[in-house]
Amino acid sequence: MNTDICCRNSRFGVYVVALLGSLLVVGGLVWLMRYYTEAPPVFAQRSAERLQILHDIREASAPLVDNYDWQDQTRGVVRIPLDRAKELSLQEWQNPAAARSNLMARAAKAFAPLPKPPEKKNEYE
Repeated sequence: MNTDICCRNSRFGVYVVALLGSLLVVGGLVWLMRYYTEAPPVFAQRSAERLQILHDIREASAPLVDNYDWQDQTRGVVRIPLDRAKELSLQEWQNPAAARSNLMARAAKAFAPLPKPPEKKNEYE
């Protein structure tokens, strides 16, 4: 009787070890399949392209945002740095009525049509 119980326990132990081993093998195979068949992130390449384009645009526009320069010299329109423009706007808009009239005058000056250049005289006149 004692040997019967011993054999049953050892058979039970073998079954448990075999079951755990097979579960480990199946789990490992599932992990390998997921590793080898995983698709790349959706739009990863397009995202990288967009980041590069954004970097290029910011690099190209940095001198325009950070420096003084003529925007239209014939009309007397000057581009100023962004931080300075913010400061001036905060100061100017303390009085909204005066700031609006000043803004309207500057817009009229900036978008006014340029005078026509003098016409060339006809060489046969």
